Amino acid sequence: MVGPDAVKPVRVVAPVVAEALAQGQPVVALETTVITHGLPEGQNLRTALELEAAVRDRGAVPATIGVLGGALRIGLSAEELRELAATHRATKVNLSNLGAVVASGRPGSATVAATVFAAAQAGIRVMATGGIGGVHRGVEQSGDISSDLTALARHPVAVVCAGAKAVLDLPRTMEMLETLGVPVYAFRTRELPAFYRRTSGVAVDQSFDRMDELARAVRAHWAIGGVSGVVVGNPIPTEFEMPSDLYEDALQRALSEATTQRVRGRELTPFLLERMRVLTEGRSVFSNIALLKSNAQVAASLAVLLAANPGDPG
Repeated sequence: MVGPDAVKPVRVVAPVVAEALAQGQPVVALETTVITHGLPEGQNLRTALELEAAVRDRGAVPATIGVLGGALRIGLSAEELRELAATHRATKVNLSNLGAVVASGRPGSATVAATVFAAAQAGIRVMATGGIGGVHRGVEQSGDISSDLTALARHPVAVVCAGAKAVLDLPRTMEMLETLGVPVYAFRTRELPAFYRRTSGVAVDQSFDRMDELARAVRAHWAIGGVSGVVVGNPIPTEFEMPSDLYEDALQRALSEATTQRVRGRELTPFLLERMRVLTEGRSVFSNIALLKSNAQVAASLAVLLAANPGDPG
């Protein structure tokens, strides 16, 4: 006798996303840790809905990814977004705990790693996020390197971001991406963006001023047999950039507090982002939301061009 759990799907693609993929329409994946761990309550749901609207406005279909009801859901409805935003029990999900969270039935928010994995499984080639994870400062002692990097090395998804999260060791993150064979491109800048700041002093593999040229390079990477994802660094709009002095002071204080309180692992980045919010009196949230929207817009424009010429490398 077959029990109900034997036939219950553990991965569900929303009908609107499935239809768009079947018709070759552009789709952009969106992660959900920003909803549960990255933004204050109230602003989190509003921002999630605004990111989906930004993707639609640029001609693509949004597919926000998370875990609800014992399934990895690729494309959340507005009601499902509200449910995830309202819960205080969501587990931050990456590839190491994704199966366990799905099996438990608990709600889960997808990190970049889990979102890249789910997107690739569904056939989605573009994702937007705030900043990717990477090599943490003090890695010599902690060994803390985000699984976002290995996910990018394994799954062919272009991730549009404002660089790596500001709390990370950006030069070492760039070196690790190079070691893993993940191309790092920059759109309308010559350096890897530094999340709240437009520049980091870290050079990228290639920069592009035109979207069609960027799309051509991304397409060519996969056309020649590249199996990895691609990082697309999109700097925060100038008017929303955090002042340098405010940024440096808040960041150093947040890092010091994390060390003193021995915050590590999955809890480190949410802790640092929350401390940045408090120490900058909300300015970091103002900047974070702005860069998220900008990245969603760029990702949608990239997805539209990739969908228009899916097999053309040049």
